[in-house]
Amino acid sequence: MLIALVLATTPLFAINIILNQFAERRAITEMEAMGQVSIHRAEEAISTTVSLLQRLDRDGVQTCSAEDRVIYEKLIVEHGMIDAIGLADAAGQRMCIFPDRELAGKIILPPVRTDGPLVGIGMLDRDYLGARAAVISWDLKDQTRLFAEVTPAVIAMDPGPEYLRSYRRAELRLGDNLLWYNVGGYNSEESSPESVLSVDVTSELYPLVARITAPASAALYVVKDLKVVAAAACAGIAILFVAIGIWLSWRPESEANDEFIAAISNGEFIPFYQPVMDIESLRLRGCEVLMRWRRPNGTIVSPGQFMAYAENNGHIFDMTRHMMHVSCEEVGELYGENPDFKLSINLFAGHFQDREVVADIKSIFENSNISFQQIVVEVTERHPLEDMEQARKIMAELQALGVRIALDDVGTGHGGMAYLQKLGVDIIKIDKMFIDTISSDDNSTTIVDSMVELADNLGMGIIAEGVEQEEQIERLLELGVTAAQGYYFAKPMPANEFIEFAARTEEEARERGRLAAEAAAAEQAANEAALADAAA
Repeated sequence: MLIALVLATTPLFAINIILNQFAERRAITEMEAMGQVSIHRAEEAISTTVSLLQRLDRDGVQTCSAEDRVIYEKLIVEHGMIDAIGLADAAGQRMCIFPDRELAGKIILPPVRTDGPLVGIGMLDRDYLGARAAVISWDLKDQTRLFAEVTPAVIAMDPGPEYLRSYRRAELRLGDNLLWYNVGGYNSEESSPESVLSVDVTSELYPLVARITAPASAALYVVKDLKVVAAAACAGIAILFVAIGIWLSWRPESEANDEFIAAISNGEFIPFYQPVMDIESLRLRGCEVLMRWRRPNGTIVSPGQFMAYAENNGHIFDMTRHMMHVSCEEVGELYGENPDFKLSINLFAGHFQDREVVADIKSIFENSNISFQQIVVEVTERHPLEDMEQARKIMAELQALGVRIALDDVGTGHGGMAYLQKLGVDIIKIDKMFIDTISSDDNSTTIVDSMVELADNLGMGIIAEGVEQEEQIERLLELGVTAAQGYYFAKPMPANEFIEFAARTEEEARERGRLAAEAAAAEQAANEAALADAAA
């Protein structure tokens, strides 16, 4: 009886702890998502408004004249987030505003400073559903500033699941604790720290901080039904734990790891090659090397099912070296014949903790048909680099060899502008999540447009990932993107198929060139004949 009681209550006690921890982690994740939504909306509002004011300055629309007010009116109609546009003087008072309002000499901006920033952000007294109207200014460098008033509705929102929204408090603050938005009546001041969940989300672009707080008890709503089930089934769970314990006692702990090591030794991890295309000329620019696990029965396993295990257990280093060796053997001749082709190799954060990857690339490619100048190493933004300074030194060594550095999954992870500034990357790759909606979502188009402008300003290359539709190609070309990869062109493929694809693509490009030359020659002949007839 005592053993049965222990077996019944111990799992129940453990399950309750696990469920409580799960509920808090789930709540924290949801709260972080709420904060991210607030930050994203605020960043989008600020960036869009600053771009609008910059465009006005660039186009010389900088006065209170009737002609300029017509332009202000048009922009307000086009941009639903803008309530008003006007000019302010050096003291921060409105000089004029459209739509017309009583100026009343009220100061809405701080005085102009010679060393002040070009962009200013402040708050007005108007509010809506807990959000205040923001005023964003652009210094014209003549003691006046263009400003736009952003409607509170842009930031007034109430994201998140119902069980949290009923109890939490959300705040968005700008700069030195200037409140932009707050919702919810929860007050944590009289609560103990252990009973409060709190999350701060900081913007990478602007001095914005979103803080979400909620009582820890609110998170337990998610698991209350599970606790009832756990209490009713504790006896069965106890038996299950005993069965699992017996099974584990007979199974060697290293069995799974031994299987993985055997797969590496047997060469079961193989490279697939996904073409990277020039979307203007439709010529091949190279490829990205992607890892696949080909089991002995011929089944192909995608990297999502084994990559995390390989990275966490240190196998990824041997696997990456193997990918590089096999790539040299399989496509080295093709790359030797096409010195402009690029070979992209994926590295993970652990590769940038020491110089071993530099030695690997030197030893593998130094005497191969693939030159250092043809190699691109990709580092993802999804997983943070632990030592940015060390990573930068390693990347600089690779760049000194001629290897180029690409930042993958841009806009989806931890790095943001910090990676671009500190790591000195050569290429940015636009993540598929932005490409999927580029033809239908103005936000995605704006983000991609900003990435292209940033790449141009920093002298970097840019590649679009996950292209699947012709409409996406057309939109990318309009935005100035000329390189892309995705299923629209080809799926990742084994080496023999990639080599055939390269030959076929080049033959098609030559045929297009021949037809274009014939058409040009025919046109020239027709023009010459027309001139001769006119002279006769």
